[in-house]
Amino acid sequence: MNRSIFLIILAIVLNSCKPEEQPAWALVPYPNAIETVKGVFSFERGIAISLSDASLQGLSEFYGKRLSDLGVIVDAKADRVIDLQLLDSKSLKGEAYVLEINKKRIVISAASSKGIFYGFMSLWQQLSLSGEKVISCARITDAPRFDYRGFMLDESRHFFGKEKVKQYIDLMASFKLNTFHWHLTDAPGWRIEIKAFPKLTTVGGQGSHTNPDAPAAYYTQEDIKEVVAYAAERFVTIIPEIDMPGHATAANKAYPEFSGGGSEKHPDFTFDPGNEATYGYLTTILREVADLFPSNYIHLGGDEVHFGNEQWHHNAGIKALMKRESLEDLVAVEHYFMRRMTDSLKAIGKHLAGWDEIVASGVDRQTSMIYWWRHDKTDKLETALKAGYKTVLCPRRPLYFDFVQHDSLKNGRRWEGFNPLRDVYQYPDSTHRFAETDLKLIAGLQANLWTERLATDDWIDFMTFPRLIAMSEAAWTDEAQKDWSRFDATLPKLFAFLDSMGIYYFNELDSEHKKEPAI
Repeated sequence: MNRSIFLIILAIVLNSCKPEEQPAWALVPYPNAIETVKGVFSFERGIAISLSDASLQGLSEFYGKRLSDLGVIVDAKADRVIDLQLLDSKSLKGEAYVLEINKKRIVISAASSKGIFYGFMSLWQQLSLSGEKVISCARITDAPRFDYRGFMLDESRHFFGKEKVKQYIDLMASFKLNTFHWHLTDAPGWRIEIKAFPKLTTVGGQGSHTNPDAPAAYYTQEDIKEVVAYAAERFVTIIPEIDMPGHATAANKAYPEFSGGGSEKHPDFTFDPGNEATYGYLTTILREVADLFPSNYIHLGGDEVHFGNEQWHHNAGIKALMKRESLEDLVAVEHYFMRRMTDSLKAIGKHLAGWDEIVASGVDRQTSMIYWWRHDKTDKLETALKAGYKTVLCPRRPLYFDFVQHDSLKNGRRWEGFNPLRDVYQYPDSTHRFAETDLKLIAGLQANLWTERLATDDWIDFMTFPRLIAMSEAAWTDEAQKDWSRFDATLPKLFAFLDSMGIYYFNELDSEHKKEPAI
C-alpha cells in the first residue's frame, strides 16, 4: 500500500477513536441542576421536531426558525429528534422544565408551554454561545428562582419605536426574562393612542426630554397590538404604565381641563383629583389600555406627586373634596385618588401596580403589586412586606440602568456610587436576607432604564448591556448555583452574541466598547 494513503487511513481511524469532546456549558441564566453524561448530540446532519400535543405546533415552528437561523437543517425525516412533551405533572411548576439529551434524541418536558419554551431556549442558547453544532449529553432540571423577571423601558423621555422594542423583547426572551414594563406616559410625552382622546398623542405626544419641539411620536393601537402579539409568542408579558396623579404634564398639555396644576419647576404636573370629571376621563383611558394589554396589571405610577402639587392648596374642588371626605392634607388627597383609581381598574378587570409610594395609600393588598425603587428607604420595602403586598425589587442601586456602570463613564447618574455589572449579578443576596414569610411576597426583580440622558439606540444599548444579562441570572438562578467567576468567563461569548445582534454594549476590557456613544 502506498505509504501516503496508509498514513491518511491511519489518521482517519485514530481520529474516529478519539473520545467525543464535551462542549463546555455556556448558559445564562445558568440552570439550577445540570448532570452531564458521556457523549454528545450532533445537529450537523439535521434534526426533526416531534410533539406530544397539537397545542405545541406554534412553538415547533418558532423553534424550527430559530434553529434554521443557526444553520441547523430541520427535516421531519432526520434520524435525530427533539421531542417536545407537555406533561400533566404536579411536580413541575409553570416555568420549570426538564431537558434530557442523549446521542440520538433530545426530550424537553414541562407542564406548560412556557416551560417547553425555556427548555428550548437553553438548547438554542448553548448552540448560539458555544458556536458548536454539538451539545453535551446531559439531564438539566431547571426552574426560575423568581416568577417575575422584568425590564422597564421609559419611552416618554425619548421614543425609540416598535422595532427597537421588539428587539429588546427578543433579547429578554433569549435570557428567560418574562415581563416588559412599558413606561408610556410621563411629563415629556404621551406615547399611546387613545381613540376617545386623540389629542393625547397629536398634542401630548409632541416633544421629548431634550427637544420640546420634536414632532409627535407615539404608538398607534395597531402598533401596540403588534408588539403585544410579538411578546406573547416569546412568553413575555407587557405591563403598561399610565402615570398618575403626577407626571401628567404631557396629558395636561392636550386636555388642560383635567389639570391639577404644578409648581414652577414642574408646571401642569398633576391631574386634578378635585374635579369629578377627571376620574371618568382617566377611567376611559384605562379602559382602552386594558383592551390592548392582556396583563392582569396596569401600572399607575403614583410616585413623586409632591414635585408638582403646590396648586392643590388653592384648588376649590380639592378643598371641597377634603371637607367632604375628611382628608387632613394633600397627601391624604393623593391617597384618596389612588384608591379611586384602583376601584376603576377593578371595574375593568385589572389590578393596580405602582411605585412604593402607593403603600401608604392603603390600596388593596390582596391584588396590588408594589415596585420598591427607593434603595435608600429600606423601611418602605419592610412596610410593603409587613402589610402583605406582592413586591417587585427594582432599587435604584443596583437596578437603575441610567446609573453609570463604571467610574470612567460620564453620561449617567450616581448616588453615593453607581451600578457596576458585578453588583447587578450579586443582587439581591449581597444586600438582603429575607425571612421565609417575606420571600413568599417577593414577586421578583426588575431593571429600570430611565432615558432622560439617553436619546439614541446606541445609548440605551450601552447602558442596558451586559447588565440586563447579569440580572437575568440574578432573577432565575438560585443563590447556591450562582458563580460570578463562571459568569465573568462567559462574557466574551455573550459579547460575540450581542455583536451578532447589532447591540452596542459596554465592555471595560475593550477600548472600542468602553467608549460612550456620541450624544
